[in-house]
Amino acid sequence: MKQRLIQQVGRSARLRVLNELKRTQGLCVTDLAERIGMSYMGAKGVCLDLQKRGLLDTWRQPVKIGRPQLLYRLTQRAHDLFPTESNTLTLEALEAARKLFGPTAPDKLLLVVYQKRTEQYLAKLKGEAPAERAKWLARLRDHDGYMAECETDESGAVRIVEHHSPVLDILREFPLVAKLESDMFQRLLGTPIQREETNASGLYCAIFRLL
Repeated sequence: MKQRLIQQVGRSARLRVLNELKRTQGLCVTDLAERIGMSYMGAKGVCLDLQKRGLLDTWRQPVKIGRPQLLYRLTQRAHDLFPTESNTLTLEALEAARKLFGPTAPDKLLLVVYQKRTEQYLAKLKGEAPAERAKWLARLRDHDGYMAECETDESGAVRIVEHHSPVLDILREFPLVAKLESDMFQRLLGTPIQREETNASGLYCAIFRLL
């Protein structure tokens, strides 16, 4: 399924559009064209093509003055194009552990996995201050397919935003993963973490706020 979708996407312009939209909750053509360095008509043509393939849809965002703004965003089908670390075999193995060793067995296995992953990140992380370490962690997580960005608002508050989860199926089946992620970020950054998750129109986004 994923290979067929990749073949449909084909050209790099389509991939750039999909990757840019994946990091947002939707963009108008003007903003999208500016962010990826294309002309308005070029970006519009790519969006229409991807919409025909079922990879984009549109919605209208109200504005203070004038007509609502038309935004393009990914469909749920488009998410099959992005990397995953798990599969049905992983879920089946966790369920088998539950049946064989009791209801807490999957949680214990996941805890061991995240402890190991924390150590792997610690070996690569740089910086002393939490904000500096957050920038490095966002790079590492982005490299691992989480489409992560480190952002700082006007007040100086820092957060890591992840627009994709390669383990979303496990996260949905075993909600403990959300806590394990928060605990991992807290240990890595050395500061309390508040995790928020949004799923606007099925589009996953996790925000880790440094407190």
